[in-house]
Amino acid sequence: MQLRALTTVVLACCLWVMSWLVMLPAHALTSVELTDLNYKNCPEELSEGIVGSGSSIDANCFIVYGKAINTSGKPVLNADIFGRIYDANANPVMQNRNRLGSIDEVPPGESDFEMRISVPANQPTPLQLDKFKASGFTGRVRRF
Repeated sequence: MQLRALTTVVLACCLWVMSWLVMLPAHALTSVELTDLNYKNCPEELSEGIVGSGSSIDANCFIVYGKAINTSGKPVLNADIFGRIYDANANPVMQNRNRLGSIDEVPPGESDFEMRISVPANQPTPLQLDKFKASGFTGRVRRF
């Protein structure tokens, strides 16, 4: 009976060690710095018929643009953009929403990015862009 228990323990240890040999690398989130942030009005073809979310309130369309700095040395894929946007009165433009958009691929080094946002027409400009950052994966992400 002791031989059977010893065999089971040795077999379990061998499987545990072998699992470390074939383990795939984990792809953790990689931070991307966003700098030189600014915004501009959308071209007419993008802003036509824009309404605010969940209602028929008119909205203004803006393109937020800037530089994305990837220091990882590898392309970052599916980078989510987080930040806060305030109107001229320091009221949040998108309440309860920190994820504002995404960048499909950020190459190593410095690159340009832009994303479209809709802001309710009753919120005064100029907009204030605050605490913007992005994070994504250096490996391929499978979408189901």
